[in-house]
Amino acid sequence: MKKSYIASALAAAAVIMALVGCSGTANYNDGTYTARSQEYVNNEDESVAGNGYGEVTLTIKDNKITDCTFVTYELDGTQKDENYGKENGEIKNKDFYNKAQKALAACEKYAQSLVEQGSLDGVDAISGATINYNEFTEAVEEALKQAEAK
Repeated sequence: MKKSYIASALAAAAVIMALVGCSGTANYNDGTYTARSQEYVNNEDESVAGNGYGEVTLTIKDNKITDCTFVTYELDGTQKDENYGKENGEIKNKDFYNKAQKALAACEKYAQSLVEQGSLDGVDAISGATINYNEFTEAVEEALKQAEAK
């Protein structure tokens, strides 16, 4: 692993620990909050696999997360969708395409789990979608900072 990925993983772990420690005591203002993760760039090889960033939108009502969406984007701002993992609109590598689509499907599961759990505590990483998990936790932390009652 390259240092940037290790640093990202450690940062995500720190975010989770901070949120778990505060999950019962933070007060949030009602509203909808949007935040974005830092950009992930694969430095392990020349592949662009996984490159991009995530954006989360949280709705908070009565100090509870009532809705969440999580969308991932390529570095150029193109939303990752049913074509993610294709090359020039075609599936050239079926394994890569399937992995890309599995990671994409995890976005909805992370968002749904956050609403069900009420905090990042209990939102588990999905095998094959760790980069998305790190982006998700980072964006959620930022959105919750925006929502925090001062």
